Amino acid sequence: MGQRDPVLVPEVSQHEVQVRQGFVGQELLLFGAILDPSGGPGEEYDIVVVLKGPSEPIRLREKERFAGVWINAESSDFRSVPSYFAVASSRPINEIVDDKTAAIYEFGTDYIQLSPSGSIEPAVERRFAAGLVDLKRRQGLYREDFGGVQINEGVLYQARIELPSNVTTGTYSAETFAVTRGRVIASAISEVEVRKVGFERVVENGANNWGLAYGLLAVMLSVGMGWGAGRLFARL
Repeated sequence: MGQRDPVLVPEVSQHEVQVRQGFVGQELLLFGAILDPSGGPGEEYDIVVVLKGPSEPIRLREKERFAGVWINAESSDFRSVPSYFAVASSRPINEIVDDKTAAIYEFGTDYIQLSPSGSIEPAVERRFAAGLVDLKRRQGLYREDFGGVQINEGVLYQARIELPSNVTTGTYSAETFAVTRGRVIASAISEVEVRKVGFERVVENGANNWGLAYGLLAVMLSVGMGWGAGRLFARL
């Protein structure tokens, strides 16, 4: 019989992250085992973990200074931008796979498939894509930790990935890859649900399901608070 590929058994420390008032972020532990058909540790593997949040369309605008005023110049549309993206690996990616394989599996922020749309020159498109990734990095939403995966005895692995306080709610996919000799030989996926609870969830549901009523209520509250503050300061 031919040699079979190993099997990945992934797990996440928690499959649901609850966002409440004062949420400051959450650390996720992604761990699991590499089961070799031989029953032992088998050959040496590298592990790459990619955690992605829900995708969303984004229009990115570039500003330029004209007559002393900043105005909108060129823009570019991207159809599928991960709201959150993090990758951790047992070694630097360029020591594990080549650029082609890294691009196929999105092993890093340089390889995210943003799906640009519209007619735009390739050089300009690359500039906008780099600007978008840099913006997400500065917001703490795109992260890389090459060397952040620990492998014990060639069987057990673990990685810690931080979710910041400004994460988008929705379903997050945590995909784990086993790599040897530059080839991905096994992969497995787990899901993490990030959702708002408590008063924040009530407000979000109201805004999504009853947009007109939510808008009118917000206007009424603003007017009422402004009127109340005006009466209060008038008496002082």
